[in-house]
Amino acid sequence: MLKNLSYKDPKIEKQINSLVGKEFSLIEKLKIKGTGSQKLYIKKCDNEIYDILRNDYELSICNIELRPKGIIIYLKSNLETYGLVIPYYKLIIFKVSDDDYTINADNFFLKIRIKNRSDHRFFKKVNSQKAIYLSDKNPE
Repeated sequence: MLKNLSYKDPKIEKQINSLVGKEFSLIEKLKIKGTGSQKLYIKKCDNEIYDILRNDYELSICNIELRPKGIIIYLKSNLETYGLVIPYYKLIIFKVSDDDYTINADNFFLKIRIKNRSDHRFFKKVNSQKAIYLSDKNPE
């Protein structure tokens, strides 16, 4: 689900919270050592995201926020902020090379270039949170 988050809208906020959960509390954020990524550079993306980003003349960057049931990828274009909301059960992450990751969900696609080790640790954290959520959801 790709939404414009520039303006506070209770309906959109309710949809996001139902898909990926509310933000972690401060104590939970400290336990998992942060829930946000640094700036990540977008190398490639699908047409829908490209249409949003092509109007901006600056580098295409994004940030990722962890939520209890998924992630939100924040994209900025001109003065607008967009959020790509992805629940864990739809999230697919591939490490393409030492510096590139791809994120897929439904018909959305992002290829991201990372700059340092903390970004690698963040993607490991995303995968571990996904595993924790999916294992708790389907107990055997």
